Amino acid sequence: MKKLLLLAMLMVTLGVWFATEAAKQTPPTLATSYLFDTPRTLAPFSMTDQYGNAFTNQQLLNHWTLFFIGFTSCPDVCPTTLNKLNAAYPALQQIDPRIQVVFVSADPARDTQTKRLDYINFFNKDFKAVTAQHPSLFPFSRDLGFTYAMVGDDENYQVDHSASYVLVSPKGEKYAVFKTQMTPGNPPQIINSQLIADFQKITHFHPEA
Repeated sequence: MKKLLLLAMLMVTLGVWFATEAAKQTPPTLATSYLFDTPRTLAPFSMTDQYGNAFTNQQLLNHWTLFFIGFTSCPDVCPTTLNKLNAAYPALQQIDPRIQVVFVSADPARDTQTKRLDYINFFNKDFKAVTAQHPSLFPFSRDLGFTYAMVGDDENYQVDHSASYVLVSPKGEKYAVFKTQMTPGNPPQIINSQLIADFQKITHFHPEA
């Protein structure tokens, strides 16, 4: 009788284990993002943050890094995005305290170190604001899947840029993209509740990252 009871308990334990492992292998259903089929390490890059410190592949290790691209003179998308990320940041930290938010300036000529420091501190002093000259910035942005282009010839030119977020894993691998969605009467945006829910599912799906 004891042997049968032990066998039953073992079978239940194994069933729970197999179910848990299967859940880990099945990609989660996400609301506003998708996972890359094969996470890929970013090519070597060298940027500078708002304090003048180097920001390279090394600074990605042991962090979940949420990237987005823009410029400090952006009239709408960038300040809206930073306000939204600032509001979401405490919840993202509760899910995984290794999260870091990085604003990539696509306007290195005007976005000096001092300007980036003042700009990002207005929203959240924990966020990073990095850039590099275009010969380095362009391939880095393209590697993340971002696009940007200068519009206009005078000093008041604008910068067209991607509005999505890219999530890089603690192994320094491009892992997921958060895509904007259309809502009536509003510009394309990423809904914070969906961002937070998806981030929780992603980190649960790959907790060993």
